[in-house]
Amino acid sequence: MNSRKLPRKKNLSAMKMLGAQVGAARRAAGLTQRELAVLVGIEEETIASIEQGRRALKPDLAALLEEILDAKGMLVVGLENLPEIDQFPMFAELYVQHEREAIALSWYDTLVVPGLLQTQAYARALLSGRVPTFDPDELEMKIAARLGRQEILHRKIPPTLSFVVWEPALLMPTGGRGTHLAQLRFLREQSELPGLSLQILPLNRTSHAGDAGPFTLLETPDHQQLAYTESQRGSQWVSDLDEVSILTRKYAMLRTQALTIEDSQSLLGRLLGEQ
Repeated sequence: MNSRKLPRKKNLSAMKMLGAQVGAARRAAGLTQRELAVLVGIEEETIASIEQGRRALKPDLAALLEEILDAKGMLVVGLENLPEIDQFPMFAELYVQHEREAIALSWYDTLVVPGLLQTQAYARALLSGRVPTFDPDELEMKIAARLGRQEILHRKIPPTLSFVVWEPALLMPTGGRGTHLAQLRFLREQSELPGLSLQILPLNRTSHAGDAGPFTLLETPDHQQLAYTESQRGSQWVSDLDEVSILTRKYAMLRTQALTIEDSQSLLGRLLGEQ
């Protein structure tokens, strides 16, 4: 994997400033980090990480802190006015932050290989086809940022990872034959990583639980269950417990409707012309 680190000073500075505001509001309310964590119902380390600018403040938590700390709108306004970082818009930065720290991740995709399993050439082909197009510098930055996210696959203690991919994503020759075959080989290699399972949802199924589109499920270190959905017109965090439950049940059903891990490996072999 060939990726380079990108500057994040602008965003980290803004996160630290917002974190400092959280700390100031907490102290003004006469609370310790532990006391605030108990009131909010999260780990003390989470409060500490937010105040130090190491963890993004999510909108739902900002609203709760506003109420508890009587912050006069300071936190919500500060969050809304955080500048976008170079690699990702704000909503996506929240996702990437959670993805980086996740202890479990379940990902269903329909028309493309999941970003965590893409080769550089495949990612370039996808991002180059964007309308409107990226300028050359922005394109290189987006590619490097996407590849950089794959570091979580090789953490000392990687998250538990499950991928269900609809077969059409593996049939489209994105980037041309060479890029397509290299992507399939890379996908098979990554599927053998410890703690990672890859299942292919076959094209010949007459119905399945994922016809409403792709989504991702995340479990954070403090065991918060979150979901993330994408569409052509935007992306959306899902933190409502009922909605997360629905997507969790959909994913469980998709795993039963997909090929087994072994049969998925065999299908990749056939697509590569090896069987």
